[in-house]
Amino acid sequence: MSEPISIDIWSDIACPWCYIGKRNLETGLAAVAADDDAPKVEVTFHSFELSPDTPVDFDGDEIDFLAGHKGMPREQVEGMLANVTGIAKNAGLEYRFDLLKHTNTVKAHELLHHAKANDLQHAMEERLMSAYFTEGKHVGRIDDLVELAVEVGLDADEARAALESDRHLPAVRQDQAQARAYGIQGVPFFVIDGQYGISGAQPPETFENVLRDLWAKRGETDATQSESEEAAV
Repeated sequence: MSEPISIDIWSDIACPWCYIGKRNLETGLAAVAADDDAPKVEVTFHSFELSPDTPVDFDGDEIDFLAGHKGMPREQVEGMLANVTGIAKNAGLEYRFDLLKHTNTVKAHELLHHAKANDLQHAMEERLMSAYFTEGKHVGRIDDLVELAVEVGLDADEARAALESDRHLPAVRQDQAQARAYGIQGVPFFVIDGQYGISGAQPPETFENVLRDLWAKRGETDATQSESEEAAV
């Protein structure tokens, strides 16, 4: 039986392309799941902070932030946001940059590691991204994060204790160190089986092709090993 294909994703919940990339990956996974010999896949999310110096309560909207952060005219930022909103819609996501509350995301990353320890990382990742990009919820303050944690099935007191103690901050920093070791400078970034890198919000077909190719090679390797074992008997 072939080992599952590992997909390690470096992302930030405040990265619009990361949510699109996540959804495109899910679409690709759904497509290959229908194959007669469907690939087995294990997906793990890793922390990456795009703007670690951002205050928890940023005074301004997303246009203010990007105009200041990237030094672009407001009209150019508006056009950029309109473009990504359209691409998100094609992926089935309704972005609301007019509602978005820009914030520091380190506590959200800590919460994701807490959720991972409780086998709820995928649900927590989806809830945080949806809250941030489509609902205009604040995802930088502990009280708000605890509310979201409870929605996916985490215990409120345990989540609060984890966030207030910085228990998972070392894991966040370890993810970031690994990203630097890989040379990752932008997200989303997908590492397949620890050896193949895919950068950006690629279309579902990209993931389908890579997964099918790797799974076929796994099958060939397994068959060769089986033949060798039979010959040795």
